[in-house]
Amino acid sequence: MPLSRRAVLVGGTATLGVSAAGAVGIQQGVLPGRPQVQALLGLNGAAGVVPDVDPGPIVSGTFFSERRLGAATGWSLVRPPGGAGSLPLLVALHGLNRGHEDLMGPDFGLPQFLAAAVRDNIPPFAIVAVDGGTTYWHERPTGEDAGAMVVEELLPMLAERDVQVDRIGLLGWSMGGYGALHLAGLLGPDRVAAVAATSPAIWTDPDDARPSGFEDAEEYAEFSVIGRQGDLIGIPVRIDCGTGDPFYRAVKDYTDGFPDEADVTHTFGPGAHDAAYWRRMLPEQLEFLGVGLRA
Repeated sequence: MPLSRRAVLVGGTATLGVSAAGAVGIQQGVLPGRPQVQALLGLNGAAGVVPDVDPGPIVSGTFFSERRLGAATGWSLVRPPGGAGSLPLLVALHGLNRGHEDLMGPDFGLPQFLAAAVRDNIPPFAIVAVDGGTTYWHERPTGEDAGAMVVEELLPMLAERDVQVDRIGLLGWSMGGYGALHLAGLLGPDRVAAVAATSPAIWTDPDDARPSGFEDAEEYAEFSVIGRQGDLIGIPVRIDCGTGDPFYRAVKDYTDGFPDEADVTHTFGPGAHDAAYWRRMLPEQLEFLGVGLRA
């Protein structure tokens, strides 16, 4: 089960003659070259496996997004098997150089994970994944704004497909993990029922931030989630990051910065910045979000 705020899971044991103290140092991020060494020593844990279940129905389409400067924007909406009627909606945001098809395909297996969650008595909900390009789900100097595309174009379109769009859940990975936290803070608890961020792409230093998301220190200051944890008060938040992830230290600093009144669950355990870790975390994340969407 998820741990409470400030709880840290540290697992795995060192091999190849590395001392226990050294292994702990690697996993806690205090030794140099941590992600590479942790992967080399096999300390990232078992890969998550897509459930062997039949998924529910999937509807896909494409629209030309004004908020993405006319880009052809693909999307897919999946319901659980037997999920009839109007369902709460979870919006899934992909990472850099990914797209909605990756989330619905075998690498992530969102349709199968959703089917397994509902089979295991999680309240049913629908999931939509949409293409957001490489712009980190916020407004860029070019005027492209994938986050606004979600709110102003995707959700109104889905209102005609018998899903509930007035109050949504958000889930994202890497760039999309940052995007989920950013959008949740903008929309607030009246529009967001729960948010989960997996390995969010967070930097504590603007000089380290990826240019495709933050052109300069001014853009970083405007759109960084660092220092804005209070914007998420009133929204149940879950954050998961592997100790073998390059973003681990920054994500740890971010979680430590939440106010005491925030409702935050976070875990830090064996895992890299990859789909193997992300699949492993999905069952608990979908349980968290499914309950939040029905609260």
